[in-house]
Amino acid sequence: MDLAKIIADATQEIFETMIMVEVTPGEPSRENGQKHYCTVSGMIGLAGLFKGMIAIHAPDEVAKSITSSFLGMDVDEVNEDVTDAIGELANMLAGNAKMALSQNGKDITLSIPSTISGEEYTISCAIDTDRVVMPFTMEQGKFVVELQVEKQE
Repeated sequence: MDLAKIIADATQEIFETMIMVEVTPGEPSRENGQKHYCTVSGMIGLAGLFKGMIAIHAPDEVAKSITSSFLGMDVDEVNEDVTDAIGELANMLAGNAKMALSQNGKDITLSIPSTISGEEYTISCAIDTDRVVMPFTMEQGKFVVELQVEKQE
């Protein structure tokens, strides 16, 4: 299963159709223990056939730009609008990933979106996972999308 392709396809589709912004995927990595600095992250847990999480991590300036495009309004600070928009993006990414990971999507359930922002934090999954971290570039800067799924026996 090509987790990088799942991330790239889902992210490009959502950004082009929902946010009207073109994004370019970079080279995927399997970075572990990635620290986030002055960033907003939105995360969704996966349960069922596949267990893990999907997350989007965007620097403050990029998160504000994404939110401005998404909501059609100027955003000049990281506030509830920004965290809600990044959480909703994570939700849409998870929905696309769920359909790509499962034939009918009914054997994977998703948690409600969680968001975090701050000057320095690390996010880790509590289970042993296959992890892909894919950077994306847009006109306003870079962000990453991360997908972790429990290693299959």
